[in-house]
Amino acid sequence: MLVVMGSGETAPTMVKVHRRVFALAAETGPRTGAPTGPGLAVMVDTPFGFQMNADDLVTRTKAYFAQTVGVSVEVAGWRSADAPVVEQERALALLTRASWAFAGPGSPTYVLRQWSGTPMPDALLDVVTRGGTLVFGSAAACTLGTHTVPVYEIYKVGAEPHWAQGLDLLGRLTGIHAVLIPHFDNAEGGNHDTRFCYLGEQRLAAMEAQLPEEIGVLGIDEHTALLVDLTAGRVMVEGNGVVTVRRRGSSRTFPAGSSLSLETLAALLRGEQSSVDGAAPDERSGTTGQAPRQDPAPPEGSSALPGSLREEAETALARFDTALASRDADDCVGAVLDLESAIVAWSSDTLQSDDTDQARRALRSMIVRLGELAHRGLRDPREIVGPFVDALIEVRGAARSARDYATSDLIRDRLVSAGIEVRDSPDGVQWSVATTSGP
Repeated sequence: MLVVMGSGETAPTMVKVHRRVFALAAETGPRTGAPTGPGLAVMVDTPFGFQMNADDLVTRTKAYFAQTVGVSVEVAGWRSADAPVVEQERALALLTRASWAFAGPGSPTYVLRQWSGTPMPDALLDVVTRGGTLVFGSAAACTLGTHTVPVYEIYKVGAEPHWAQGLDLLGRLTGIHAVLIPHFDNAEGGNHDTRFCYLGEQRLAAMEAQLPEEIGVLGIDEHTALLVDLTAGRVMVEGNGVVTVRRRGSSRTFPAGSSLSLETLAALLRGEQSSVDGAAPDERSGTTGQAPRQDPAPPEGSSALPGSLREEAETALARFDTALASRDADDCVGAVLDLESAIVAWSSDTLQSDDTDQARRALRSMIVRLGELAHRGLRDPREIVGPFVDALIEVRGAARSARDYATSDLIRDRLVSAGIEVRDSPDGVQWSVATTSGP
């Protein structure tokens, strides 16, 4: 099985998908001649190998799979094609024993530079041909097709839209030659278009014109996975978003729960198929580049999670504000605790963003506001009710002076019923807030 993830490969949103992938692998079992037993799970660290925090990302990724998926993962270290031969051979040896191999976020073109012309692509393909599972997400997913999006070069450096030569692992496994684009529904740009792996409509359309006529685009939304079952000859969509088959600006989208044959997928990518296994998927045009995305609702019974820690923080803040307005202290505390839990749950996510900083700012703000509530609650009750009690006692005194004892007694009784003890003494009227003792 080949699994392509649009993003979130180490996020809480994809835990369910990872578990399903391992369950499917356990159901089908290895092919004849494949290793027996539970097999070995291996991650390749190349995509982020150039980053100064690469060791930390390895640690977080291993913790994610161990703690949330329940799988112990070994690391095939291949951060550079110039690494010592012994290190490279050690990585390749791990992959020859692997029944599951994973590569994720980082830089697509860095991956290409470190793997092209080396035994690594064949070693990864061999995992699948032996009956195992290959999981590629984000940057690694970009390299699976005939052409690769140079994300950093175009989006960050400002290079003219162009393609890098892909590894075409999808084509070698399935015969389907296409371009794979993760982060297809990205919306980080706010008021500017960052869909299609940060390219936007205008640049993607220009790049589509550079592709050979027979090559289409396969887009994977964030927190979404395309499962390619090579034995059954079918693909399935899992996760929160949709998979898009796009050809020269015209697109078909397939929501989670969709399943279609490899033959149908290939025909759609070539622009040869008008109907899909008897279904009627959503069709939309991307020619304007500004049309709002109309994602289908999640399938009945699904439990889509927020797509980012930022979303969870915004939800928690809104819940806190509502609870505060309705004076629901328990729900205020619940919102704080839920956000703290979300920060912990997302801590293993290797996506590089400021979401964690934003969530912590939200958490600190909520704690400060809870402190303000506590400060008001801990004030001396006399300080709070004093002006009102003094005014009523003054009115009572005036009533007594006027021999209006009915009014005087009524004020006294009402104060007592409100928890205010009133005592008349030679030194004047004294009052205190009555205390109640618990069990």
